[in-house]
Amino acid sequence: MLSERFLEIDGIRLYVIEAGPADGPLLILLHGFPEFSYGWRHQIGPLAQAGFRVVVPDQRGYGRSDKPEGLDAYRLARLGADVLALASACGAERFRLVGHDWGGIVAWWVAAQHPERVERLAVINAPHPDVLWRYIRSHPVQLLRSYYVAVFQIPALPERLLAARGFLALRQALRRTSWPGAFTDEDLAIYREAWKQPGALTGMLNWYRALIRRPPKPAGRVRPPTRIFWGKRDAALGEGLADESLALCDDGRITWFEDATHWVLHEEPKAIAADLAAFLRG
Repeated sequence: MLSERFLEIDGIRLYVIEAGPADGPLLILLHGFPEFSYGWRHQIGPLAQAGFRVVVPDQRGYGRSDKPEGLDAYRLARLGADVLALASACGAERFRLVGHDWGGIVAWWVAAQHPERVERLAVINAPHPDVLWRYIRSHPVQLLRSYYVAVFQIPALPERLLAARGFLALRQALRRTSWPGAFTDEDLAIYREAWKQPGALTGMLNWYRALIRRPPKPAGRVRPPTRIFWGKRDAALGEGLADESLALCDDGRITWFEDATHWVLHEEPKAIAADLAAFLRG
């Protein structure tokens, strides 16, 4: 059974979904752009049944969580600090951590900077932050794939474009870059309600703006055991990013999904849930 609540985390409120036994190992799932906690809908139940205490936040700027103003509120270190504070608020010194897309970038940072707290790390189609810009500079195709990051730097205009015609651009992007049926009409209606929250689009885009204008310090190598899951048909992120991210892991491995896209957690939900459970149990 799912429960929901708001937690006060360093001056902001985070909305969280919880499932699984209260005395189970804490497992935090971090969503990416343009999703929110609903993005883990296929994995929450199976992971809770596997014995984990599953906690899934709407990260700052998203969904029902607070959306602080200013780019400094969305620095990578600040996003990572939310995860650590969330674990502490749940009474856990050590925890398992899983992230997809932007949530994966945050998860990489937390595990690299605070290995004493992360027992195991799993990342789905998200590069280690130290790899991203180096890879873009040396791979022109990736630069073209990442054009939207530059567009998002423009003040106000991206918000207007993304919100137009009932968030048509976002809805089409999810459908265009995923398997047919990965996002149903009902799913997109739920996402649209999250995007309609006051300040949500600006908060979501500020993650990208802060990454460029408030660049993080190097995160460093990742010491906890790590599993990378990667859909090879990702329209935005080349598979070379996974290989270079693996090179920064002391104990890592990649599981490839040959036909899946960036949205592999929706396209292969049972496989992702089963593989996560097996790896995270250790």
